[in-house]
Amino acid sequence: MYLLTLLIAGGLMFAVSAQAICPVCVIAVGAGVGIAEEFGVDDTIVGLWVGALIIAMAWWTVNWLVKKKWCFKGCGSITFLAYYLLTLVPLYYTGLIGKELNKFWGVDKLLLGVLAGSILFYLGTSFHFYLKAKNNEKVYFPFQKVVLNLVVLILGSGVFYLLTR
Repeated sequence: MYLLTLLIAGGLMFAVSAQAICPVCVIAVGAGVGIAEEFGVDDTIVGLWVGALIIAMAWWTVNWLVKKKWCFKGCGSITFLAYYLLTLVPLYYTGLIGKELNKFWGVDKLLLGVLAGSILFYLGTSFHFYLKAKNNEKVYFPFQKVVLNLVVLILGSGVFYLLTR
């Protein structure tokens, strides 16, 4: 617990004010995962939020690397792969991924959710940038990026809820 607190405090010391994926998005996704697990939500829905968090953190990291001029050819792909591995491998070894009776459409529920969440978060963010480009690089409403991503993830959660109940 001490190490986790130290890592979080260290990360906050180097936080910046704006990124391609803002810290509010990341906090919202992380809070969604915590709340879902507390209420016993299906693994597809928890995975959806985990997938979104992976995309957000990887995107954030790549933009930070680019800003620091530490990015090299392939650093984006390596960063995304690293985040997926650092998330999914521990979930596999702790038994949260790979349970024989925890499948939907023949795929592990948590993995299916991670894939869906990754795609939905990417689409929500892409839609934000599309709308912003159509409006002379201005958002249509405050916190547009956060709202669009949350709406997409909540809708995805609703679909998985209906499919898995």
